[in-house]
Amino acid sequence: MVANGSAAAVSATHVSFRHKGASAGYALDDLELEVPAGEVVVLCGRSGCGKTTVTRLLNGLIPQFYEGDLWGRADVLGVDPSVEPITRLATLVGSVFQNPRSQFFNVDTTSELAFGCENMGWAPTLIDAAMAGVVVRFGLEDLLDRNLFKLSGGEKQKIACASVSAHDPQLLVLDEPASNLDVASIRMLASIVAQWKAEGRTVVVAEHRLGYLLDVADRFVLVEDGRVAWEKTASEMAALSEGELHAAGLRSVRPVRFERAPAGCGGASAAHDEPAGLEVRSLRFGYEKAGVPDVDMEGLSFPRGSIVGVLGDNGAGKSTFARCLCGLEKRARGEVSVNGHACSNAQRRRLCYLVMQDVNHQLFTESVREEVALSLRNRAEGPLRGEAAESEIEAVLAGLGLTDLVDRHPMALSGGQKQRVAIASAVASGREVCVFDEPTSGLDWAHMLDTANNLHGLAARGVTSLVITHDPELVAACCDHVLFVEGGRASWWGRLDDAQVAKRVETFFG
Repeated sequence: MVANGSAAAVSATHVSFRHKGASAGYALDDLELEVPAGEVVVLCGRSGCGKTTVTRLLNGLIPQFYEGDLWGRADVLGVDPSVEPITRLATLVGSVFQNPRSQFFNVDTTSELAFGCENMGWAPTLIDAAMAGVVVRFGLEDLLDRNLFKLSGGEKQKIACASVSAHDPQLLVLDEPASNLDVASIRMLASIVAQWKAEGRTVVVAEHRLGYLLDVADRFVLVEDGRVAWEKTASEMAALSEGELHAAGLRSVRPVRFERAPAGCGGASAAHDEPAGLEVRSLRFGYEKAGVPDVDMEGLSFPRGSIVGVLGDNGAGKSTFARCLCGLEKRARGEVSVNGHACSNAQRRRLCYLVMQDVNHQLFTESVREEVALSLRNRAEGPLRGEAAESEIEAVLAGLGLTDLVDRHPMALSGGQKQRVAIASAVASGREVCVFDEPTSGLDWAHMLDTANNLHGLAARGVTSLVITHDPELVAACCDHVLFVEGGRASWWGRLDDAQVAKRVETFFG
């Protein structure tokens, strides 16, 4: 409801939406939502509950881009977003998508920051002033004039948030903006949201990571099956127990503690006496042939079946290290052994599996079932087909909560659902080393636990996993080792059941 008689910036009355071609079910089902002008409202809920669909309703992408049947009435800043021309709506509503790469129109960062203002016909002097403002507010001095497609996922998210802020919209709609950000960047994002609020702007955020918004949000709205289940103030949200949050499919709103090793870690998944599953005696790579290498690792060794949390700030070189480790950077040089055998880049491409940060790059088929079947057909130890393959497919999909999506096209899924499909392909691949780059981006509590359980399952089969993540709950749920990367180098590493290591991890996550 609208508080204190404030005018509503957003109003949705009995709104239902079904995607074009959907045989059954509604993405939105009798949605009732009001957001007073100047409020910060957080949409939360399980993966696939309809949060992203609500954001697309507000910015007009539904039904003008994502076609389908729409019922009910929506009002955004005094206009109907279903019929208002997108060109006009874009001046009022600024959007940051779940995958920031999908909204970039330029190759370099500086041009991207200016693009929105240029597209709206602003004078050059106004564009320069707007850019100067967002550079300072977002701390982008070191990201100017950079190739967008060589940035880390978190750096891309920063550029997306800054570019949409530059043209001064009245309503900001953000879809999981913190999903790939490090701790410092999340704090910066929270301060930007607070500044938008202080300026009187309205902000709607669809998010799984909720803790950073407690001090700035006016309300948290739980979405279930395309409708509002409940609304709570920030103080009411903070008072919920962990059990109550998890029952609603929500992540914790409190800092994660690492006083002792997580249950099931340090013993069953990676015993001290296990032989090395992955050794990096040396590994060097640079995007430029001369100069300081972007990756320079040496002296790393992790037991067979270990689950290694790879931590570090945005842009630290974690994803580049992952590509080198999996043999995907042909100019990478060094000595790397898998299960005691020295492996060339080409050999590591056969032995390692990488789940990328942007999983859209590795979804190839027409259905979720076929994605997993593709991995089974390409197993290094030989293809798996027929009844044996069907049994494995069903087990893998069930383990990640994908059974109900088995016949859906992967590109029609939510970001979190796509993430789980890519993880399913990795589980089915039969590789000896699996590297997961932000595997729980866009995942709710239950599906994060599913991912952790699948990582434990891989560990039990002797698979060594490296998990690049900014997700402290995932680290607590499954990792037995951690590796901290800084400037493309291993700054420190160790077992998570070591009290000093656990304390450093806790300090890193704040």
